[in-house]
Amino acid sequence: MANKRFQNALKGVEQKVPPIWLMRQAGRYHHHYQKLKKKHSFMELCKNPELAAEVALGPIQDFDFDVAILFSDLLFPLESLGMGLEYSPGPQLAWNLNPENINQLLPVDEAIGGMEFQRLAVQATRGRLPQDKSLVGFVGGPWTLFAYAVEGSHKGGLREAKKFWSLFPVFSEIIIPFLKKNISLQLEAGVEVVMIFDTAAGELSPQLYREKLAPGILHLAHCFPGKVGYYSQNIQLAHLSPYLSTKNDLAGLGFDHRWELPTVFDLVDGGFIQGNFDQTFLFSEPTEFTQRLNEFLQPFTELSEEQRCGWVCGLGHGVLPATPEDNVRAFVETVRDVFA
Repeated sequence: MANKRFQNALKGVEQKVPPIWLMRQAGRYHHHYQKLKKKHSFMELCKNPELAAEVALGPIQDFDFDVAILFSDLLFPLESLGMGLEYSPGPQLAWNLNPENINQLLPVDEAIGGMEFQRLAVQATRGRLPQDKSLVGFVGGPWTLFAYAVEGSHKGGLREAKKFWSLFPVFSEIIIPFLKKNISLQLEAGVEVVMIFDTAAGELSPQLYREKLAPGILHLAHCFPGKVGYYSQNIQLAHLSPYLSTKNDLAGLGFDHRWELPTVFDLVDGGFIQGNFDQTFLFSEPTEFTQRLNEFLQPFTELSEEQRCGWVCGLGHGVLPATPEDNVRAFVETVRDVFA
């Protein structure tokens, strides 16, 4: 009950054709999702296990990705911790975190029950997926969740979140144990890997990141060796230095399109390497899109299977709303044709 290409990437087995999955591959750009959204709210799609499975299955059936992704949202831990959450249409917390109200967060053992819907969603999704497809889950990174908790978003330079920087260690004492239980829940239910999506982490300096964020990520990886992957956008080599060895227990790392990915294989000692075609080029006209994609793939074709071992082909970030579906389909077909 797993995809051979994805398992090869996890295990460091050389192969001709890389596995393919895209962040946000089940989302607003896709007609399958749009059809369901006409009948159900976003919250219903996430919290009803059968609907979540249906959303996740759509792009597998349509585009033949190697891996499905749990359909959910990274903000649900904040809801479970007592901050409330609704989507109208974007996420809205009932209150924002500050030094005066952090004690209102629920205890972890009490709050984690609010994530049981994810267990059921994973089980329902795995039950419907073809046997040759893999399934990954995800959680938000501690800093990203903190930024949302304080600001209600992570736009701009995160002025408010940084103003309350001294509150982050207190929040971490709550969210790290919570995420540990959340990751365990998803793994027990049937995902093969849980990605930590830490989209706001690149707003911090490398020094702060290494000293204050990386230890929490490494702790979670240590709790689940080879089962936790990590991705953040807008980060540099200096941010990632704590992860660039086999001793860190991470399953792998994702890289946005700002990295020259063929050069990264020499930097990472073990684990998968995911990325990293610029997602905005998916909006190009077909001829130009094909040219851009082939230019992107060319350096990978010049590497041996050993040199690009562990590669999971994807985008620099997630599929954007209104992305042409034909180009998503062409992306998958072209990658497989080039390396066949």
